[in-house]
Amino acid sequence: MIYAQVMAGGIGSRMGHTELPKQFLNLADKPIIIHTLEKFSLAPEFDKIIVSVHPQWMQYARDLFDKYLDDDRIVVIQGGAERNDTVMGAINYVEENFGLTEDDVLVMHDAVRPFISGRILKDNIEAAAKYKAVDTVIGATDTIVRAVDGEIVEIPVRDEMYQGQTPQTVNIQAFQAQYNEMSEEERLILSDSIKVMLLAGHKVGIVDGDESNIKITRPYDLRIANIIAQENLDVK
Repeated sequence: MIYAQVMAGGIGSRMGHTELPKQFLNLADKPIIIHTLEKFSLAPEFDKIIVSVHPQWMQYARDLFDKYLDDDRIVVIQGGAERNDTVMGAINYVEENFGLTEDDVLVMHDAVRPFISGRILKDNIEAAAKYKAVDTVIGATDTIVRAVDGEIVEIPVRDEMYQGQTPQTVNIQAFQAQYNEMSEEERLILSDSIKVMLLAGHKVGIVDGDESNIKITRPYDLRIANIIAQENLDVK
């Protein structure tokens, strides 16, 4: 089975003083997370769409989804303290309610990337048939430098450098097996789900992201997102 997980557990501290976590702020005509979930609702491949939310905001999220969305595949669960804790929360939900098979896949996406396209979702699902893990990336346009203690130690070949986006897609049983083998220290250091799969020795495929698949983290990002959203409305 193919499961989606929308990560909405943050409280958005980098957005500044706002009454709501950033995923619930308005973008154009509706909350950011609604824009995101609408894209997932359009994908019939998903058997379940799991939304991981901070415990203080779970009922708020349910009420919001009831208002804007009509998709009985959507379920709200509690997010974890760290990203991979949140991933494991979704995996535990799947295991407890549906059981696990060796072909089960989890497609994980940031709630605050509202311009995810159907093409990117489809490419992740298709690539997951070949790889145990898949990352969505765009090629780096600027020169990347690596620095230690304030000094440049390496300038990698730009053509080999990519910027990671989401979704990230994993085989559920493979991720679960590696996570359960990790120490608490490793779990804190390896906060990225794809790093977990690399540690397990799995090859990780990549699919093309999109420059518009931005993550809304700061007030500036929200201003840019409103411009993109308005342009999309004008096209319609």
